[in-house]
Amino acid sequence: MMLRIRSRDGLERITIDNPNITVSQLKTIIQTQLSIPIHNQTLSTNQNLLLSKTHNDLNRFTDMSNPNTPITALNLTHGSIIFLSYEGERNVVGPTTAFTPAGSFGRKMTMDDLIAKQMRVSRQESPHCQSVSFDRDCANAFQLYVNETLAFAVKRGGFMYGTVKDDGEVEVDFIYEPPQQGFEENLVIFRDPEEEKAVEAIALGLGMRKVGFIFTQTVSQDKKDYTLSNREVIQAAEFHAESGLKEWVTAVVKLEVNEEMDGAADVHFEAFQMSDVCVKLFKEGWFETEIKEEDDPKLSKMKKDVVVGVKDTKEVDNDFFLVVVKILDHQGPLSSTFPVENRITQVTMKALKNHLDRTKSLPFVKRISDFHLLLVLARVFDVAADVPALTECVQTQSAIPEGYQILIESMAGAA
Repeated sequence: MMLRIRSRDGLERITIDNPNITVSQLKTIIQTQLSIPIHNQTLSTNQNLLLSKTHNDLNRFTDMSNPNTPITALNLTHGSIIFLSYEGERNVVGPTTAFTPAGSFGRKMTMDDLIAKQMRVSRQESPHCQSVSFDRDCANAFQLYVNETLAFAVKRGGFMYGTVKDDGEVEVDFIYEPPQQGFEENLVIFRDPEEEKAVEAIALGLGMRKVGFIFTQTVSQDKKDYTLSNREVIQAAEFHAESGLKEWVTAVVKLEVNEEMDGAADVHFEAFQMSDVCVKLFKEGWFETEIKEEDDPKLSKMKKDVVVGVKDTKEVDNDFFLVVVKILDHQGPLSSTFPVENRITQVTMKALKNHLDRTKSLPFVKRISDFHLLLVLARVFDVAADVPALTECVQTQSAIPEGYQILIESMAGAA
């Protein structure tokens, strides 16, 4: 025979072998099967028992107070419900878990509990990097290409490499442009693991590391009412999250047309960090990454509600995710005159010959002190042995071993 026991913990079941037991025997079974001591139990067939707040209230329910009363006298049959009030706490074992109830309706949530369950989006006041300084030559080589060749008609991007100083200042000394396809409002980066392995080896040998992502906005975007679009926020957050670098910088290059100055245009650099909460949201998968044509580009869509100010919303203004970084410039240790990888014109050994011919008057180490040239050499030389040897010479500006010099010149001569 099965009886159902309703208490503050919900509905539970007990099994009895003999329907002719007394109330006292029933309490013993409840103690055994539900772990509630007999002396703590008050039983009744009246559901109002569960509304009792004091001992005097409980004492009013006397229908099951006599321990010798047979339960058959109470018209209890298979499936009947008995109401149970008890003092104290216990562990209630469910199908897959255990919980400790407290209070009539289970565990109470404090305001702190509720706040902890919310994702709050607010502006971050200060970046983790004090400033970002661009090597003038590498910044100029990047902007010249997008301005004079691409005319800011399609987007272009690259990874910035350099150093992070102890005070949090980021210095960018070269930009690697991976294989990519640019569109008016979208930039697709095709990651090449082998090429990136060579890039990382060169950077390591030069005492540098990947420090940020740079991309251009197109002329058509200049007319849009946003700093970064939703697509750009997602892409920037992805690279920032991947880096694991708290000082990681996102730089934007745009052509700003001044209508008041007869349509004159200036190339403009801006730098940001994606806020901590933006990177956290990306890592935890909150962003809607499928962008629809009708979506407002200045808003990032979330899969679940976040709290902005006092409002629950699934749309966040992209500016909430941006922390402005001060821009400086410097003259770095590398030149940026060698043709850049993965552009419209393919870089060949003919470019190496032309470069070496043009720089004949310089010491050989100075002639190869260009990241883009070193990347061409890394396709021929051993990344694990030769590249570190060459980059160490470049970093210290010491003489290139004669064997390497002969090899490089012969490669150029064969073009």
